[in-house]
Amino acid sequence: MGESALTGIVGPVPVGTPGLAALLVGLLLFVGAVAFVQWRVHRAGGSRAAASAHVPSRRGMLLQAIGFVLVALGPVKPTLQAGSAASLGQAVAVAILMGFCIGLFATAAFALQNNWSFAARTRGDHDLVTWGPFATIRHPIYAGLFAALLAFAIAFGHWRGFLVGFPFFCYGTWLRVSAEERLLRERFGHGYERYAARVKRFIPKLF
Repeated sequence: MGESALTGIVGPVPVGTPGLAALLVGLLLFVGAVAFVQWRVHRAGGSRAAASAHVPSRRGMLLQAIGFVLVALGPVKPTLQAGSAASLGQAVAVAILMGFCIGLFATAAFALQNNWSFAARTRGDHDLVTWGPFATIRHPIYAGLFAALLAFAIAFGHWRGFLVGFPFFCYGTWLRVSAEERLLRERFGHGYERYAARVKRFIPKLF
């Protein structure tokens, strides 16, 4: 398939290099934050109880990743002048969304401490965390990942890709949320039910 045909399918809208730079910086900071949290949890894990149950949510993680790939896939059209209002506006939007993603991840990971993990599981000494960002939404990290997905669409100008990738991301998120909530209900029973009745999943007071 030629580049022109691929461009016709993807339909990239014009973007500026500042937005792409903001996305790159945000991704580096996010990956660094995840690596640090993973290192901290791994280092502390030897002195704490092992996980008592593990429900794989790998398929959900894979589907979320596919959603991001579908948004990023295809040619980019960086034809906006770097100093133009449109280009700078994109950069600001991307920076805000990535900052929101990183902020939610960092504060959620701080609240979770060693309860954090990539896949759904509970530990022998697992706590029900209801403070920090968990006081307003039950799944702040996934809300942050949606902000990052939107930042991808803005930075790359791939709104068609966003429409295709978004359902994959949503289904993957739902698989992970379902696995996590099932474990938490098994572990904390009515305590988690009361928390879930009080706090929404992704948007405070709404959803």
